[in-house]
Amino acid sequence: MVNGSESLFVDYLVLVLTNAKTWIPLYLALFYVVLRSNRSAPQVWLVLAAAGLCVLLAGTVDDTIIKPLVARWRPGHDPEIGMLVDTVDGYRGGKYGFFSAHAANTFSIALFFSLLMRHRLLTAALVLWSFINCWTRLYLGVHYPGDIAVGLIWGTIVGYGVFRLYARITRPAIYPARLCDIPIAILSLTLVCALGIALVRASIP
Repeated sequence: MVNGSESLFVDYLVLVLTNAKTWIPLYLALFYVVLRSNRSAPQVWLVLAAAGLCVLLAGTVDDTIIKPLVARWRPGHDPEIGMLVDTVDGYRGGKYGFFSAHAANTFSIALFFSLLMRHRLLTAALVLWSFINCWTRLYLGVHYPGDIAVGLIWGTIVGYGVFRLYARITRPAIYPARLCDIPIAILSLTLVCALGIALVRASIP
């Protein structure tokens, strides 16, 4: 139901959205907010270290330990159903897919910064961003829904755990609403650009 479609536009849109480089402006916007809201370099570095720990625990542990240990085929590599999976430009991902590092990474980051900045609209935007990444992985046929669900659960544990650790080490800064609006605007602009890129690529014969 969620794997692939007959639309070249959606195919290209998903390829753009699933690419980590697409979200670099969002990461830079979050860094800018951290930089402007924390008064000392050690505080800024501590936030960056916490975000890095989220990625390390959520994604790196998954890719280097869990996936090889569980060794469950991605749908596109599964000998039984692999040929039935709708792929985009032949993309099938690595051999193993349990669990989704995209889901774990993005949701751990989304939860950590949501707890850190305490801005409702930014929280909604970051959760939406994570869910968009999850949807792209299902659309591309590189994960089962269970891979995504477990990734989100692990991302929740990591994001919350890292924030609690961060809060024990230091008192979180106050993040002004006007600064928190910046990542929301950048995220919205990124989505508009992704739509434009997909539209142009789909219209080229």
